[in-house]
Amino acid sequence: MSEKNMPFRADQVGSLLRPPELKAAREKKAKGEFTSAQLREVEDRLIRIAVQRQEDTGIQSITDGDFRRTSWSGDFLTSIGGVIQESIPTGHQQQEITPVGGVVKNWQPPTPKTIAKLQWPAGGIQHNDFAFLKSITKRTPKVMVPSPSMLHFRGGRGGVDAKVYPDMESFFSDLTAVWRNEIMDLAAIGCRYLQLDDTNLAYLCDPQLRERVKALGEDPDRLPHLYARFINEAIKDRPADMAISVHLCRGNSLSRGHAQGGYEPVAEVMFNELKIDGFFLEYDDARSGDFRPLRFVPKGKRIVLGIITSKFGELEKKDDLKRRIDEAAKFMPLEQMCISSQCGFASHTGGNILSEEQQFAKLRLAVEVAQEVWGSA
Repeated sequence: MSEKNMPFRADQVGSLLRPPELKAAREKKAKGEFTSAQLREVEDRLIRIAVQRQEDTGIQSITDGDFRRTSWSGDFLTSIGGVIQESIPTGHQQQEITPVGGVVKNWQPPTPKTIAKLQWPAGGIQHNDFAFLKSITKRTPKVMVPSPSMLHFRGGRGGVDAKVYPDMESFFSDLTAVWRNEIMDLAAIGCRYLQLDDTNLAYLCDPQLRERVKALGEDPDRLPHLYARFINEAIKDRPADMAISVHLCRGNSLSRGHAQGGYEPVAEVMFNELKIDGFFLEYDDARSGDFRPLRFVPKGKRIVLGIITSKFGELEKKDDLKRRIDEAAKFMPLEQMCISSQCGFASHTGGNILSEEQQFAKLRLAVEVAQEVWGSA
């Protein structure tokens, strides 16, 4: 087991439902009725409340809930010099007609495009946000950022201007340098727990999306190795006491998903090639498959079982969760396991279909189960 105690026995992916006041403030800012400073004041005040509510559940990893972002990835990616993001409204229309809890077919998410040389912005992307979070909690402040694979997967070679980067190896080098600079900047101001959110490794478990990858001219069997390389390059200079986790997700928006399929196609590569401390894995329903891929987990890495759903408010029964932990323990050691929800509660401003009270009850449930199973959270 890792010398670090992160991920924690009871942990969280990180995003939280945006309070109505925050949504209203963002709308005012968009209409020009609020200044950036006024919006920041609202964000600061509501983040303080969210931090206190997280601490009240007993959870050890504390986040800002993504309260300063409109989506889990777009704000971060477009902060990088040379990157723009194209929206595809039809994807959201498809999402709205998909039954709650279902998987959106032919999902077309916003696609980041690289149109100029990649540049890490002076002053960092999450620097000020993390500094504020760190100042208001005595527990472990956790930062969530999209994985570097996010600038490649959705567009492949076609998402990178060939005039700017005729050689993809040059693009890969600049890409990992951006993330390395960001991670080292955060480390310098005290960040010791960082999570890379990677939908792409999980999407490679879906036969339909593997075909889409082939249509982009990419090899779905090669990409897990490539993305492991991206992550390893990005984190290679981190301090020895800085824990890095990766969260895999098949889509989580308005209580719908965007992919399905068990981890078997990527498990052996990702568990063994990524030089990280832990994985957050979706396991809240059948679309994530069974626990057999956990047989590839090596010593020294923690697996956070996402067996509590963030999609719906109904609270799981402890006995049901414990039975699922027992099932997983047939394939890997119990002492390397942790528990959380399968995803955050609000991948974007819209959020999932549950209440804030139900959200925090889910965090509290993770803590209680962890204490009963492992003796601590």
